[in-house]
Amino acid sequence: MQVSAVAKYVRLSPQKCRLVADQVRKLPVAKAIELLEFSDKKAALHIKKVLDSAIANAEHNDGADIDELRVSAIMIDEGPTMKRWRARAKGRAASIMKRNCHITVTVSDE
Repeated sequence: MQVSAVAKYVRLSPQKCRLVADQVRKLPVAKAIELLEFSDKKAALHIKKVLDSAIANAEHNDGADIDELRVSAIMIDEGPTMKRWRARAKGRAASIMKRNCHITVTVSDE
């Protein structure tokens, strides 16, 4: 049984978010939550919220035992990019890309 949860349009760069996601992938749920709680990365907060939601979905909708759950898959997809401009010297402009990401966490008891 696989249960997933999704957070869309998270105001965080996908590249930075994938650094934390790679640490959590394939871990038991209890160990993953512990790792995310004590991480000082901004992405850890967002991934922990999605992981908690996936655990709650598995427990409530499918009656799964929390102790047997593992993070089977975690995907960080790129969302829409906000494009902004910053004034530079001699009347030029430099682009600023404010990136978003979609976080998908899948837990399973297999």
